[in-house]
Amino acid sequence: MQIEKMLTDAILDLHDAKKIVDIVDRPAYIASYNAMLKAGRALLLMHGYAPDDGAQHKTVVELCGKLLGKKYLNLAQSFETMRRKRNDMTYEGNILLEHSEVPKALDNAIVMLKKVLEEARKLNPQLRLDI
Repeated sequence: MQIEKMLTDAILDLHDAKKIVDIVDRPAYIASYNAMLKAGRALLLMHGYAPDDGAQHKTVVELCGKLLGKKYLNLAQSFETMRRKRNDMTYEGNILLEHSEVPKALDNAIVMLKKVLEEARKLNPQLRLDI
């Protein structure tokens, strides 16, 4: 149930990002990152992990890289870059976000969410969530 809730929320964030990707950069980037983070948390839960340390975002990103495997190495690296950028935007302020980073962030979120949904359907074939 918690996995499904995380995935549902990730899909909502992804839909929000899609709606605003050509309008406002920062919110679209953050929504894309949040979709990836929630999908990542669902993936960890599927594998019996629940990050509860002081660096939950970093833990989710690192474990996703390992759980997704070598085929998704570039995605994992992009996820880490997005995590750092989001962290800087949140806590440092006045961080430059290139417009070209925003559609790429959305693309990354779509790829990750599709992969995690695929994994979730292996565990629960009745899962009816889709992007």
